[in-house]
Amino acid sequence: MSQGRGDQPVEELASKLDTTVPHSARVWNYWLGGKDNFAPDRAVGDQVRAVFPEIVEAAQYSRAFLRRAVTYLAAEAGVRQFLDVGTGLPTADNTHQVAQGITPRARIVYVDNDPMVLTHARVLLTSSQQGATRYVDADLRDPEKIVQGASETLDFSEPIALMMLGVMGHVREPAEARAIVDALVSTLPSGSFLTMSDGTATSERVIESHRQYNESGAVPYHLREVADFAAFFDGLDLVEPGVVPLGRWRPESEPTAVVDGYCGVARKP
Repeated sequence: MSQGRGDQPVEELASKLDTTVPHSARVWNYWLGGKDNFAPDRAVGDQVRAVFPEIVEAAQYSRAFLRRAVTYLAAEAGVRQFLDVGTGLPTADNTHQVAQGITPRARIVYVDNDPMVLTHARVLLTSSQQGATRYVDADLRDPEKIVQGASETLDFSEPIALMMLGVMGHVREPAEARAIVDALVSTLPSGSFLTMSDGTATSERVIESHRQYNESGAVPYHLREVADFAAFFDGLDLVEPGVVPLGRWRPESEPTAVVDGYCGVARKP
């Protein structure tokens, strides 16, 4: 088992934390009922929830989509390698837990560039003895660094599932976001998969809630039009049911609400 960068002491990482402004990973953690957040994160989380109460369900549906997608990829598609970009803070049912629960030899690389995420990842994102879990400290706008770091653990001649859940909204321009995803997908061999979810500008309430969030001092998160989100999968073979709202990708039961976010899984020919 290999785990992330061992060259940075926890004290050094902690010194880089800024707890005076909200952070998307910590706000998301708050919505999911976690404890790894601070007063500014909870304040903006409550502010967004007041405008758009369904944000908590959206967070829960996104986590449930991760679980169902990884289950499909490991159990049905036979994928044994996962590259999870924009990991966020560990919660329940992380990618490696789901994948290695099905195939203990699965190898997972997590990518993020937040010091709080890194400190938690080094402690919590541990692997099965047969597989491997590693953390790469890199920005999603640097595909070359991501692939270079991931290649120390993953075999890029064999299929890899690229996971990008709720992360591309940090890139404002659709063309730039598409170029980042295309650059990562281009490094993957045939038979690999792209798994994505993102918030979409499909209601006035979610648009207003994100406007307030972006004015809070946190790193802005930009909602996508559904067509722009669907374009990430151009040239790939979508897995049924295709690009659908969060909660409607192979649900175990009928979702209780339709939230402003879409998701999909597609195979690289």
